[in-house]
Amino acid sequence: MQAKQLRYWMLYDWANSAFATTMLAAVLPIYYQTVAGKGLEQASSYWGFTQTIAMLLVALSAPVLGAMADLSQRRMAFLRVFAYMGALSCVAMSFAGEGDWVLVSLLFIVGTLGFSGGNTFYDSLLPQLAPPEHRDEVSAKGYMYGYIGGGVLLALNIVMLEKFAWFGLPDKIAATQTVFITVGLWWFVFSLPLFRSLKDPVSVRSKPVGFYVKEGFGRVGTTIKRLPKYPELFKYLLAFWFFNDGISTIISMSAIYGAELGIGTTHLIVALLITQFVGIPFTFLFAKYASAIGSKRALYGSLLAYMVIVGMGYFMQNALHFYLLAFMVGIVQGGSQAVARSIYSQMVPQAYAAQFFGFFSLSGKVSASIGPAVFGTVGLLTGSTRTAILSILAFFIIGIILLRFVNIEKGRQEAESNENLDQDHSTHPPAWSGASSKPKDEDTSL
Repeated sequence: MQAKQLRYWMLYDWANSAFATTMLAAVLPIYYQTVAGKGLEQASSYWGFTQTIAMLLVALSAPVLGAMADLSQRRMAFLRVFAYMGALSCVAMSFAGEGDWVLVSLLFIVGTLGFSGGNTFYDSLLPQLAPPEHRDEVSAKGYMYGYIGGGVLLALNIVMLEKFAWFGLPDKIAATQTVFITVGLWWFVFSLPLFRSLKDPVSVRSKPVGFYVKEGFGRVGTTIKRLPKYPELFKYLLAFWFFNDGISTIISMSAIYGAELGIGTTHLIVALLITQFVGIPFTFLFAKYASAIGSKRALYGSLLAYMVIVGMGYFMQNALHFYLLAFMVGIVQGGSQAVARSIYSQMVPQAYAAQFFGFFSLSGKVSASIGPAVFGTVGLLTGSTRTAILSILAFFIIGIILLRFVNIEKGRQEAESNENLDQDHSTHPPAWSGASSKPKDEDTSL
């Protein structure tokens, strides 16, 4: 794989991270609580339930999408469709005003499908781009690009919100709606280099959509049957299910949690911007740290740090506390996600990467649907968002316990020893050529 194409792969993280920062973490949750959800009691609970619905839909589709990518050999085509769908939902969000919480919820669900569905295909390209010994570094660099891209746009968005008159906007609501448009445009424009560089095989024969749906569901069953052959991978999925839920809930609920505690909008967004830019060097440093002490030990350390963050969040009182927590999250967030993705890629049979990354997305999104639901339910039952945030601790505790039973090296061996056997019994051997229509065995090393 050429270095230029690898950079374009990372640039997609730069592109779609605008959704993660502005729509998922920073601006949209506050807009939901103060404008779209105006008049709702416990708006944070409704936002949590919106997150749950979005993640469940993503989870239901993720393994099917992964299997369809293998069958059709159209990973880039699917990635393009989901990216455009997500970008358009952001632009459409600009039409939502005061009291339009239902419209915002629906558009956010569509945007999340575009973001997470696209990542299924984006992540599945990693084994094609880098050999196992370089994946920690490449994965971390992808997240680092995402931090920079999402952070740069979020910084511009802050200026637009605070100095809206400079941009000819009448008020902060109009400025926020314009911010949503910038996210869609950013996502679209910076995705183009990847879409133009990496191509699906030209020899692929088109099939009706119904064929891919039928075959996709059939492959889901096949993948489920294959999982017992990879017990270490399956154990890791279970652990990931829980600790990823904790991480995802912190990302998606922190801004609206702070807003309900009375922390000002500017403080909230600036703090999340701090998370972005702190994450840039620490994501790279975390990869070095993981290489030095081992991926699994590094992941343990990040999860323990998250437990401290949750505990401190329960006692948070003012903007200064929120800034401190944002800084701490920035230290571990990108690195933990990058290492978690890299560990998984090392135990996946490469011939079925898209299919198994569909399951990776399934594990992540099913679990990510539970955390916000628990947060929302606890908040409604107790009337306290502080108690709701404390409930997240359980996900990290269970995840750490399950992770202790995972043997990564044994998982690598299982992937290598079983892959050929799987291919021999497969009636649909996958092929993907990367940047051209050359054979599958083309050299893709760095």
